Amino acid sequence: MDEVFKALADASRRRLLDDLNARNGQTLRELCAGLDMARQSVSKHLAVLEAADLVTTVRRGREKLHFVNAEPINAIAERWIDRYHQGRVDALADLKKALEQQPMSTEEFVYTSYLRTTPERLWQALTDPAFTKRYWGCEFTSDWKPGSTMAWEQHGVRLDDPEQVILESDPYRRLSYTWHTFTPEFAESVGLDDDVSAKLRAESRSKVAFDLEPVGDTVKLTVVHDGFDRGSTVLEMVEGGWPSILSSLKTLLETGAPLPEPA
Repeated sequence: MDEVFKALADASRRRLLDDLNARNGQTLRELCAGLDMARQSVSKHLAVLEAADLVTTVRRGREKLHFVNAEPINAIAERWIDRYHQGRVDALADLKKALEQQPMSTEEFVYTSYLRTTPERLWQALTDPAFTKRYWGCEFTSDWKPGSTMAWEQHGVRLDDPEQVILESDPYRRLSYTWHTFTPEFAESVGLDDDVSAKLRAESRSKVAFDLEPVGDTVKLTVVHDGFDRGSTVLEMVEGGWPSILSSLKTLLETGAPLPEPA
């Protein structure tokens, strides 16, 4: 955590995070345009933020896009949150929310975490229904081959659809699939009202990708969930859901027990 506090101590780096929080997924050129700072200086500040995992990057063709990463803030909250009085809890919660939220105009969610595990174990955690049920509350049925369908079973409802498919499957390195179908039965099982349920069903189907990269005795996991419509209700929902799911996954792999279910 020393790297996180060191990175946040500099006003210019906090400004970069503010700029990314206002519009996530910017290139170096775009970030430089909004700052009275030389390109080399911006690059150095971004390198410090990346080293502290406060910023993660995703390549789109020749471009390198920068995103705020909420995982270090989650780690700080998990370590010390219960030691503060309510006023300080509120302050940390506001910071956590600000760093996790991405504007809907970005139309994608990006999250990077480092897990003390192996690529093989993490792959199992992403594909084994007995594993996913423990930290996600969801079970998948698929042969995990590109083009194959996948069934979701969540909250007692099974979701089958020919458009729920595996897009990429490179064991221990990369997994990608389309998001599930929002059926009326699913909406009822999770308590969604009719208006929200209708909005979800009207949106284009999104997709999620998991990239696994060994780093020493850890695995760097980058999750990119994209393909959303502008002003997406689904994106608004997954922005709140993914940090909780991935934190529980990390805790399960590192301690043997997932995080407790939220009240």
